[in-house]
Amino acid sequence: MMCLLSSLWRKTIMNSIYEFNCKNAQSETVSLGEYANKVLLIVNTASKCGFTPQYEGLNNLHLKYREKDFSVLGFPCNQFGKQEPGTNEEIQEFCSINFQIEFPVFGKIDVNGPSADPLYQYLCEKKPGLLGSKNIKWNFTKFLVDQNGDVVSRFAPNTKPEDIEKEIDALLK
Repeated sequence: MMCLLSSLWRKTIMNSIYEFNCKNAQSETVSLGEYANKVLLIVNTASKCGFTPQYEGLNNLHLKYREKDFSVLGFPCNQFGKQEPGTNEEIQEFCSINFQIEFPVFGKIDVNGPSADPLYQYLCEKKPGLLGSKNIKWNFTKFLVDQNGDVVSRFAPNTKPEDIEKEIDALLK
């Protein structure tokens, strides 16, 4: 598992995403507490998916709003059609060369099943999908998180990043 919960996990209920630690692409632990007081768009990504061109829109959002305490966080996942087969290094290179990504792209994780990353278990618990489903249906499912670390919205893979802009803007005001 790439994201690890603090030692409080088994003793308390998690109150925000800021209590999670994740592994970056270099396998270093990163506290999501570093993003406290920021609006976040958390996305499970893949390099060989029909939705992969959304990387451009995600990066545009990140660039447009980063000075207003906003960030996109990408979490590569190979659970859907094996569309993210590369290593963390290959994924970083793909994102850099093809989309000049400036937002953090973390280490590859699972988002469903018994090996689902705890961060994604939390996100899906807080904002279930259609008909209450807690599973991620495909690559590029998006979760919008407010400045308090609360999950406020979940967006389907086919929701374009620019279609989320009004909600981001409202949270940043």
